[in-house]
Amino acid sequence: MVQETQQKDIKKIVQLFRSPTLDTVNMVEKTIEEYSGEYKKTQLWDKLPRKVMWPTFVTILNYLEEINKIIISEDGIITYIWNPKLVNKVRARKSY
Repeated sequence: MVQETQQKDIKKIVQLFRSPTLDTVNMVEKTIEEYSGEYKKTQLWDKLPRKVMWPTFVTILNYLEEINKIIISEDGIITYIWNPKLVNKVRARKSY
């Protein structure tokens, strides 16, 4: 009985710390890019094409902000700031 309870507790902990899939991260990123500068977290969460658990959504937002793909303003508006064209230009420069 005790071992069974411990296994259930461990399973709950693992579920809490489950990482989002790449597919889910890409879906959230594309939605942010589409609605860039228009919505706050909750409003954007409602615009997602598929349902995502709130903690997973927040984890993805934190990740995208950490890698400088989005910025969240003081009033909570989420803006997509990643510029792949600029990155390609920089990569194409000759090194001196």
